[in-house]
Amino acid sequence: MTGVEVRVEGLTKSFGRANIWSDVTLTLPPGEVSVLLGPSGTGKSVFLKTLIGLLKPERGSIFIHDTDLVTCSESRLYELRKLFGVLFQDGALFGSMNLYDNIAFPLREHTKKSESEIRDIVAEKMDMVGLTGDERKLPGEISGGMRKRAGLARALVLDPEIILFDEPDSGLDPVRTAYLNQLIIDLNAQTDSTFLIVTHDINTAQTVPDNIGMLYRKHLAMFGPREVLLTSEEPVVAQFLNGRRQGPIGMSEEKDTAQAAREMAEVEELEGLPPLKPQLGTSPGVGERKAVGRRRERVLQMMHTLPQAAQDAIQESYAHDPDLVAAGRRPSPGPRPGEALTRQERPQGGYGADVEDFDAYRQQGPGPGPGPSPRPPSPGPRPSGPGW
Repeated sequence: MTGVEVRVEGLTKSFGRANIWSDVTLTLPPGEVSVLLGPSGTGKSVFLKTLIGLLKPERGSIFIHDTDLVTCSESRLYELRKLFGVLFQDGALFGSMNLYDNIAFPLREHTKKSESEIRDIVAEKMDMVGLTGDERKLPGEISGGMRKRAGLARALVLDPEIILFDEPDSGLDPVRTAYLNQLIIDLNAQTDSTFLIVTHDINTAQTVPDNIGMLYRKHLAMFGPREVLLTSEEPVVAQFLNGRRQGPIGMSEEKDTAQAAREMAEVEELEGLPPLKPQLGTSPGVGERKAVGRRRERVLQMMHTLPQAAQDAIQESYAHDPDLVAAGRRPSPGPRPGEALTRQERPQGGYGADVEDFDAYRQQGPGPGPGPSPRPPSPGPRPSGPGW
């Protein structure tokens, strides 16, 4: 089943008098993998909970199949939630149930399938995540990586059109995170669902998504093709992607403008952004993701609206694309360096990235801190290894 487009317009969320974020506008392209970055405490997990209707925003809309989740009836919201699969940080497994019963739980709760049908579906999903043979194990008897995969299998059993990942790398070492990233790419190829990943892992952000967004100073400061953020020269991006202390982001809140300016002056000689890494491909035998072709056509059409550095990166990545070569096509160049886009030519939310927002939010002082965060084709080879 092909993933569905998710359109978010003007979303604002607060807890009491504490504003979490305001006027968030973006569109998750159907079937593509998107990542949401941001400093700790910026409300990324709150955004996921709002997206599935667990939290109610003060303003804005979330459109799925032309239905606004914010204003629709409870019965309609209940039906739309079935389109979602969610992988929580810790897997959120029931400790008293074995893996089989944990994964079968949504099928028993939300469908009228027979136990024989449930058995077939659970076996299929466990095979997809490499857990065949572990059905009778309890969550307390397995590693953190296996719990993540069990949680992912449970998120898949209802064949969701949208899958949300809340910090899937949390608690995993770099090797297990790399295995999980590959599994996410392979599952996207097999399901063609729309993926949204909240993460702090820089390697995940650099190598997994088709699109990247960043929450900063209580706003969505950027969202668009991965090349836009990964080539951005904005200080907050350079600080985050390099994991540096110096920059606008502080320990608990954004730093005041004067402190950030002093620190940036001290590190002017440091390199800006890490080298742009290639995006992960699928494992041998899995087949190409359908989203790759759709994303390529979409990005080439919007090339002229993107910053020059992003255009250069996109042109380089598609320079030897066999489909474009066979069709005699090349990525169209955008404006020459120094040639500004008009306001009408710049993308406003949606699939694009309004890079001017960084300038606006960078001038704002830190506001009040956020409140507390209240059947597919046969798979290819699965990663294996001790504890994974």
